[in-house]
Amino acid sequence: MTWGEPAYEWVGDWTGKRASLSPDRTAIVDEGYGESYTYAALDRRANRTARLLEANGVVDGSRVALVTRNRIEMIDLFAACGKTGGVLAPLSYRLAPPELAELLELIDPQLLVIESPYVERLEHAIARASVEPTVLEIETDEPAGGWGIYDDELPADGSPVASCERSLGDPHLLLHTGGSTGTPKETTITHGSIHWNAFNTITAWGLRPDDIAPMVFPSFHTGGWNVLTLPILAMGGTLLIDREVDPGRVLEQVESEGATVLVAVPAVLRTMARHEDWASTDLSTLRFAKSGGGPCRDSIVQAWRERGVDLTQGYGLTEIGPNNFAMPDEFEPEKVASVGRPAPYVDARIVDEDGSPVEHGEIGELELSGPHAAAGYWGNETETAETFGEGWISTGDLARVDEDGYYHIEGRKKNMFVSGGENVFPPEVEDAVADHPAVEEVVVIGVPDETWGTVGKAVVEGDESLTIEELEAFLDGRIARFKIPAALAFVDEMPTSGPSKLDREAIAAEFGESA
Repeated sequence: MTWGEPAYEWVGDWTGKRASLSPDRTAIVDEGYGESYTYAALDRRANRTARLLEANGVVDGSRVALVTRNRIEMIDLFAACGKTGGVLAPLSYRLAPPELAELLELIDPQLLVIESPYVERLEHAIARASVEPTVLEIETDEPAGGWGIYDDELPADGSPVASCERSLGDPHLLLHTGGSTGTPKETTITHGSIHWNAFNTITAWGLRPDDIAPMVFPSFHTGGWNVLTLPILAMGGTLLIDREVDPGRVLEQVESEGATVLVAVPAVLRTMARHEDWASTDLSTLRFAKSGGGPCRDSIVQAWRERGVDLTQGYGLTEIGPNNFAMPDEFEPEKVASVGRPAPYVDARIVDEDGSPVEHGEIGELELSGPHAAAGYWGNETETAETFGEGWISTGDLARVDEDGYYHIEGRKKNMFVSGGENVFPPEVEDAVADHPAVEEVVVIGVPDETWGTVGKAVVEGDESLTIEELEAFLDGRIARFKIPAALAFVDEMPTSGPSKLDREAIAAEFGESA
């Protein structure tokens, strides 16, 4: 190695570097067990786990698959993979055995770590897959038997391990997409992607070393890692983790732990605002909250802002970010309907069907670019070429830029429909319908119509005494006539996919035949 040539020993050593700077600062509070870990303790755990990975061949690009709820071991495995050069692939415990089998074949892990509640599901998946990983069980229920127990196999030695030189272009995480159509794709998240997203988040959102944040996304989702977990750990802040996302427990944690930052999907924020402890919970420590994973209704934003919490909307996806936008200082209140302006190291543009940039105010597809982008889809060159293109990520989302440079998301490109020659964007209609006092949640889909080709149908969770005539009268003058739904249907509870995101495909499959 010549002078000036980087060794990149720092690239994967998340816990070692922070422990050398902030050894006694609290890194993780595991609310499930009531345990807390300093950065020094976290690094010792990572060193023990790195020795476990080395003993099982998870080095230099080899994979370890993980199926678990949010617990300290997921952080251990992430940090240990950074130290050994391994790649962590968290898998959703919500997937069916055939889907898990396909992902296991794609990932081809050396090691598979499973929390007890999901052992049976993974047994079926492994039986279907042509892979033979070493399997270890994180014991939380009665052990299944036949597999090693994770804690028993974990070495006791927490002393520093030999450093591993990694490039910013090497993979660190494989995160699968939502999987709303077919088996999810595995997205290759490099060390550089992770570091640059953390840098964007810290600089655009103003994260601080004294920030305390509940982590309410699952660990198999990009939200579980890149929204707050890794940016907070990079800053030396404190992360609160819990097994399940219970709105009442999150409220309790905000008050008891003095949380300063909260990011959650709209469904969680809505449920928290309707919880019986909402009015009595002290939210004064929260510097800000953000909604991500889908459009946030105005009623939810207002409920939080009435409690003195600065709630705004974020935007991102597994393939890039996911933290791409931020609200500027002293923004006008009405701009809260937008996702803000691009973060410091993000390029954004809106293009037409031919890929040419459109004028300000026009709606087109949002494309993003920056050093925080993923490297592509693992083992899928065709899909990589289609989505990642020539330096720009095609998001599949429609958006526009207003006269002040704020970006507004208008919905998924595939969800837009044409009614009588006019484009209808469901989020706009849903916002208007959601203002009706009888509506708790709504999804608008396009359905066939003999006269107009396609019309809207509002699928509502709420008071089933609401009639389509009452809804039409309520919307008259609020939105254009061609946007007003022509039909109405009800569900007891909206189906969800991924991290509590509304499952539009499931709704369209059940209600999309006709008006």
